[in-house]
Amino acid sequence: MELSPWMLELLQQYGFWALLAISFVAATIIPLSSEVAMVASIVLGLNCIEAVTACSIGNCAAVSFNYGMGALIGKSLLPKLAKSKGGRKARDWVQKYGVYSLWLSWTPIFGDPITIAAGVFKLNLLKYIIIVFSLRIFRYAIVGIFLG
Repeated sequence: MELSPWMLELLQQYGFWALLAISFVAATIIPLSSEVAMVASIVLGLNCIEAVTACSIGNCAAVSFNYGMGALIGKSLLPKLAKSKGGRKARDWVQKYGVYSLWLSWTPIFGDPITIAAGVFKLNLLKYIIIVFSLRIFRYAIVGIFLG
Protein backbone atom coordinates (compact mmCIF):
# COMPACT_ATOMS: atom_id res chain seq x y z
CA MET A 1 0.00 0.00 0.00
CA GLU A 2 1.27 3.43 -0.92
CA LEU A 3 0.64 6.73 0.83
CA SER A 4 -0.84 9.55 -1.18
CA PRO A 5 1.27 12.70 -1.71
CA TRP A 6 -0.97 14.77 0.59
CA MET A 7 -0.47 12.25 3.41
CA LEU A 8 3.29 12.35 2.95
CA GLU A 9 3.12 16.15 3.05
CA LEU A 10 1.01 15.98 6.21
CA LEU A 11 3.51 13.62 7.85
CA GLN A 12 6.42 15.78 6.80
CA GLN A 13 4.84 18.98 8.17
CA TYR A 14 3.19 17.71 11.35
CA GLY A 15 5.08 14.49 12.16
CA PHE A 16 3.86 12.99 15.43
CA TRP A 17 0.42 14.65 15.34
CA ALA A 18 -0.25 13.70 11.73
CA LEU A 19 0.75 10.11 12.44
CA LEU A 20 -1.52 10.03 15.49
CA ALA A 21 -4.46 11.28 13.38
CA ILE A 22 -3.75 8.85 10.53
CA SER A 23 -3.53 5.98 13.03
CA PHE A 24 -6.86 7.01 14.50
CA VAL A 25 -8.56 7.06 11.10
CA ALA A 26 -6.89 3.77 10.12
CA ALA A 27 -8.53 1.99 13.08
CA THR A 28 -12.00 2.93 11.91
CA ILE A 29 -13.58 1.20 8.95
CA ILE A 30 -11.79 3.59 6.57
CA PRO A 31 -9.10 1.61 4.73
CA LEU A 32 -5.73 3.14 5.57
CA SER A 33 -2.50 1.52 6.69
CA SER A 34 -1.11 3.07 9.83
CA GLU A 35 1.94 0.80 9.54
CA VAL A 36 2.81 2.28 6.13
CA ALA A 37 2.32 5.78 7.56
CA MET A 38 4.53 4.83 10.50
CA VAL A 39 7.33 3.61 8.23
CA ALA A 40 7.02 6.75 6.09
CA SER A 41 7.19 9.01 9.12
CA ILE A 42 10.33 7.28 10.38
CA VAL A 43 11.91 7.59 6.92
CA LEU A 44 10.98 11.29 7.02
CA GLY A 45 12.87 11.65 10.31
CA LEU A 46 10.45 10.95 13.15
CA ASN A 47 12.07 9.09 16.04
CA CYS A 48 11.05 5.42 16.15
CA ILE A 49 9.79 5.62 19.74
CA GLU A 50 7.74 8.71 18.92
CA ALA A 51 6.27 6.92 15.89
CA VAL A 52 5.31 3.86 17.95
CA THR A 53 3.79 6.16 20.58
CA ALA A 54 1.80 8.22 18.06
CA CYS A 55 0.43 5.13 16.32
CA SER A 56 -0.42 3.44 19.62
CA ILE A 57 -2.24 6.47 21.03
CA GLY A 58 -4.16 7.14 17.81
CA ASN A 59 -5.09 3.53 17.23
CA CYS A 60 -6.10 2.84 20.85
CA ALA A 61 -8.22 6.01 20.91
CA ALA A 62 -9.96 4.88 17.72
CA VAL A 63 -10.73 1.38 18.95
CA SER A 64 -12.16 3.00 22.09
CA PHE A 65 -14.33 5.14 19.84
CA ASN A 66 -15.36 2.01 17.88
CA TYR A 67 -16.37 0.18 21.06
CA GLY A 68 -18.27 3.22 22.34
CA MET A 69 -20.05 3.70 19.04
CA GLY A 70 -21.04 0.03 19.04
CA ALA A 71 -22.26 0.23 22.64
CA LEU A 72 -24.21 3.46 22.11
CA ILE A 73 -25.76 2.83 18.74
CA GLY A 74 -25.94 -0.90 19.28
CA LYS A 75 -28.07 -3.10 17.15
CA SER A 76 -28.54 -0.51 14.39
CA LEU A 77 -24.88 -1.07 13.45
CA LEU A 78 -25.35 -4.78 12.79
CA PRO A 79 -26.76 -4.28 9.26
CA LYS A 80 -23.79 -2.04 8.45
CA LEU A 81 -21.37 -4.73 9.64
CA ALA A 82 -23.23 -7.29 7.55
CA LYS A 83 -22.54 -5.33 4.34
CA SER A 84 -18.94 -6.50 4.15
CA LYS A 85 -17.42 -9.95 4.38
CA GLY A 86 -15.04 -8.83 7.13
CA GLY A 87 -17.90 -7.20 9.04
CA ARG A 88 -20.05 -10.33 8.85
CA LYS A 89 -17.17 -12.50 10.05
CA ALA A 90 -16.41 -10.09 12.89
CA ARG A 91 -20.05 -10.03 14.01
CA ASP A 92 -20.29 -13.82 13.87
CA TRP A 93 -17.01 -14.34 15.75
CA VAL A 94 -17.95 -11.89 18.51
CA GLN A 95 -21.36 -13.53 18.89
CA LYS A 96 -19.87 -17.03 18.95
CA TYR A 97 -16.61 -16.55 20.85
CA GLY A 98 -17.23 -13.40 22.90
CA VAL A 99 -14.11 -11.93 24.50
CA TYR A 100 -11.90 -14.57 22.85
CA SER A 101 -12.66 -13.02 19.46
CA LEU A 102 -10.68 -9.98 20.57
CA TRP A 103 -7.44 -11.90 20.02
CA LEU A 104 -8.07 -11.30 16.30
CA SER A 105 -8.71 -7.58 16.72
CA TRP A 106 -5.24 -6.65 15.48
CA THR A 107 -5.74 -8.23 12.05
CA PRO A 108 -6.32 -6.22 8.86
CA ILE A 109 -9.84 -6.00 7.38
CA PHE A 110 -11.36 -8.13 10.15
CA GLY A 111 -9.95 -6.47 13.28
CA ASP A 112 -11.60 -3.06 13.21
CA PRO A 113 -15.13 -4.45 12.71
CA ILE A 114 -14.46 -6.75 15.71
CA THR A 115 -13.90 -3.66 17.85
CA ILE A 116 -17.28 -2.27 16.79
CA ALA A 117 -19.07 -5.61 17.26
CA ALA A 118 -17.49 -5.92 20.72
CA GLY A 119 -19.26 -2.70 21.66
CA VAL A 120 -22.54 -3.79 20.10
CA PHE A 121 -22.50 -6.98 22.17
CA LYS A 122 -21.09 -5.10 25.18
CA LEU A 123 -18.14 -7.38 25.84
CA ASN A 124 -16.38 -6.79 29.15
CA LEU A 125 -14.73 -3.36 28.78
CA LEU A 126 -11.71 -4.05 31.00
CA LYS A 127 -10.89 -7.26 29.11
CA TYR A 128 -11.46 -5.40 25.86
CA ILE A 129 -9.00 -2.66 26.81
CA ILE A 130 -6.34 -5.08 28.05
CA ILE A 131 -6.50 -7.39 25.03
CA VAL A 132 -7.11 -4.91 22.20
CA PHE A 133 -4.75 -2.17 23.40
CA SER A 134 -1.97 -4.68 24.11
CA LEU A 135 -2.23 -6.23 20.66
CA ARG A 136 -2.34 -2.87 18.90
CA ILE A 137 0.66 -1.51 20.81
CA PHE A 138 2.58 -4.77 20.32
CA ARG A 139 1.97 -4.60 16.56
CA TYR A 140 3.53 -1.13 16.36
CA ALA A 141 6.40 -2.11 18.66
CA ILE A 142 7.27 -5.01 16.35
CA VAL A 143 7.33 -2.70 13.32
CA GLY A 144 9.43 -0.24 15.32
CA ILE A 145 11.90 -2.95 16.36
CA PHE A 146 12.45 -3.95 12.75
CA LEU A 147 12.98 -0.32 11.74
CA GLY A 148 15.00 0.74 14.76
